[in-house]
Amino acid sequence: MTSAAAPSDRIWTIPNLLSALRLLGVPVFLWLVLGPHADWVALGILVFAGISDYLDGRLARALGQTSRLGILLDPLADRLYILATIVALAIRGIIPWWLLVAIVGRDVFITLLLIPMRRLGLGTALPVHYLGKAATFNLLYAFPLLLLADGHGTVSTVVRPLGWAFAVWGIALYWWAGLLYAFQVAGVARARRQAARGRPSPAGGSP
Repeated sequence: MTSAAAPSDRIWTIPNLLSALRLLGVPVFLWLVLGPHADWVALGILVFAGISDYLDGRLARALGQTSRLGILLDPLADRLYILATIVALAIRGIIPWWLLVAIVGRDVFITLLLIPMRRLGLGTALPVHYLGKAATFNLLYAFPLLLLADGHGTVSTVVRPLGWAFAVWGIALYWWAGLLYAFQVAGVARARRQAARGRPSPAGGSP
């Protein structure tokens, strides 16, 4: 039972293939949005990214194909998609620049958090938190809707508030997850300081 939960060193797995395809889709998406403005094709790539992000984790657990490479590729693909999408949509004027700053600022915050983690010997890999996953799902749903909302038809009018709802919830959860990581690191640091300052004396050891 423990072996199923331990990540392997396998490279050629179905979940890793999905993550690799997501990574390959990032430059294609950027070219489509910023070049020919082929928004419907770009929208299809974003939809694939969202579906594959959901499927690769499920398949890894169901097929017993959890791997160390997959643990790295999955969040990397998510981060690159989010970054590429907000940059492209901000350049197109579809989203305001403050939204880009809010998301990038959270990633900078997490990067700075790795410094005390390394000093505490906690490594540099943050555990996947359900809030972080929920934030990623919200953002990956928000961006296709906001791209689709960049128009003047009935569909654009209907999806615009939905896209912004997902975006606002995604940013809130994104920062909430980041703050939870910070609180966890601070808790470890505080516990170690307390242990170093006053270790309990041995039982029966009265002066």
